[in-house]
Amino acid sequence: MLRKSDGFEGIIGNSLRMQKLFSIIERVADDGESTVLIHGESGTGKELVARAVHSRSPRREKNFVPVNCAAIPDDLLESELFGYVKGAFTGATQNKMGRIQYAAGGTLFLDEIGDMKPSLQAKLLRVIQEKEYEPVGGVKPVPVNVRIVAATHRNLEQLVAEGKFREDLYYRLSVIPINIPPLRERKDDIILLLDSFIRVFNRGKRYGLKGFTERALNALVNYPWPGNVRELENLVQRLVVLHGGESVDLEDLPAKYAAHAVQPGTADRRKEEQLDNLAPIALHEALWNGDGINFNDLVDGLERQLISQALARTGGNKKEAARLLNLKRTTLIEKIKKKELETGIGLPQASCA
Repeated sequence: MLRKSDGFEGIIGNSLRMQKLFSIIERVADDGESTVLIHGESGTGKELVARAVHSRSPRREKNFVPVNCAAIPDDLLESELFGYVKGAFTGATQNKMGRIQYAAGGTLFLDEIGDMKPSLQAKLLRVIQEKEYEPVGGVKPVPVNVRIVAATHRNLEQLVAEGKFREDLYYRLSVIPINIPPLRERKDDIILLLDSFIRVFNRGKRYGLKGFTERALNALVNYPWPGNVRELENLVQRLVVLHGGESVDLEDLPAKYAAHAVQPGTADRRKEEQLDNLAPIALHEALWNGDGINFNDLVDGLERQLISQALARTGGNKKEAARLLNLKRTTLIEKIKKKELETGIGLPQASCA
């Protein structure tokens, strides 16, 4: 059983957008049959979402088999997926099981599906429609019961329009689409992610990273994160190695991150604008969910988002966060403890007032 601080199946996030994503994953997982198409930029955690769908589904006792379609050369991908029979080609001295058969009863995760060549797209379509496939060199169809979860960072509708991706396969794959928000659209989760990665990379280290100063956090929160969560993870791993036993200050960050520190005199206005703008957008999205809402979960999620975002915008300064939220400091501290939002990432004592 995961602790609350470990996130949802290892996916970290308290923002409303992530809570909405977790709710969708649970519903999709319960179905256990429909194909799923995960959309997300590189580094957003598409495989983590696919694993969460599998681990919460009726197929959890069977194999989860990931295949990166962009990483395997075209001439090898077919035999990797479908396997081959003895004598199918030179060097095929015995039958080989493909990953589709290995995933039988479980989930086949096809990452970067947009890079699959057209001939393989046709064979994959048969697997989805007919629940069968033919190994390379085989003449007899092999029945298979497998759930297909695909993912891409590319615009498949555009690829369909350009004739580079089969339209029928696109619609077969996107029975249930899941969209993962980029990190720049859920910046109130950054402190939680920093805390999680520090704990992971500090393990076994003689001198672990103590945390970040308010100035450093300010820069990280305002950085656009084009590489998303993976970029943040890599940065923390680097800082743990280079600054073990210390707290990271603004000058310790690589220049491209440090350049995004908000200058004195503009910070308060920007923090308040971001707080004012983000929460209503997320709330609007939740309220117009066609499946309806859980009022208590929505209110709890909104409180989590606002508190996490206020802490992020103030670099963990609870007194300043309480001012932005128009709460008493003691009330804010009580809510932080109740909702287990304490980050513990080693802020200076003055910042934790």
